Amino acid sequence: MQDRVVVVTGGFGTLGRAVARRAFERGARVAVIDIGQKGAGQPLAPRTLELGGVDLTDTASARAAFARIEAEFGGVDVLLNIAGGFVWQKVAGGDLSAWDRMFAINLRSAVSACMAAIPLLEKSKSGAIVNVGAQAAAKAGAGMGAYAAAKAGIAKLTESLAEELKGKVTVNAVLPSIIDTPANRADMPDADFAQWVRPEEIADAMLFLAAKQSRAITGALLPVTGGL
Repeated sequence: MQDRVVVVTGGFGTLGRAVARRAFERGARVAVIDIGQKGAGQPLAPRTLELGGVDLTDTASARAAFARIEAEFGGVDVLLNIAGGFVWQKVAGGDLSAWDRMFAINLRSAVSACMAAIPLLEKSKSGAIVNVGAQAAAKAGAGMGAYAAAKAGIAKLTESLAEELKGKVTVNAVLPSIIDTPANRADMPDADFAQWVRPEEIADAMLFLAAKQSRAITGALLPVTGGL
């Protein structure tokens, strides 16, 4: 990752921060994009460009953010699509707004970021996109329909875009199981946290797929499940 420009969407969240720190530790120049406000939460890696208040579901906002990154760093080599969210709601008694929200923040944001980043990634000699899907897309439990459907869209976006950009930009995805975050621990206090995958482990997998040494890998959907 030395001197490569790495963009992390959803960079103010627990996973986004872990990925940004790992990329910085490996010598990357890091830019993070988030709909939250700049500086919220714990500090990110030093000298990281933080772009807060960016709605990636809006293509104009996404393009403006990537234009700012290009102006700051001169280009983009890696896009790590982490922006997303989760809602648990059964279909019976539920409402469509949950489905709209899951598709917007998980899938539409990733597509919009890719659209803005592709012209810059194609200029890189080793452009890479790594998306965050979910194991739930393969087998969804009750109440996970909207989330799992959106993450299934991420899987198909990854496969399709890998074919579209073959020979130019690699496109892969990680499929985490339950991520060990403070929010998940609060929601599931009786769970065995040792069975969950740590954000740093997901970060390592994403940076592996984005590395120059992984140029032969594209269109892969890599399970990252920790102890499960």
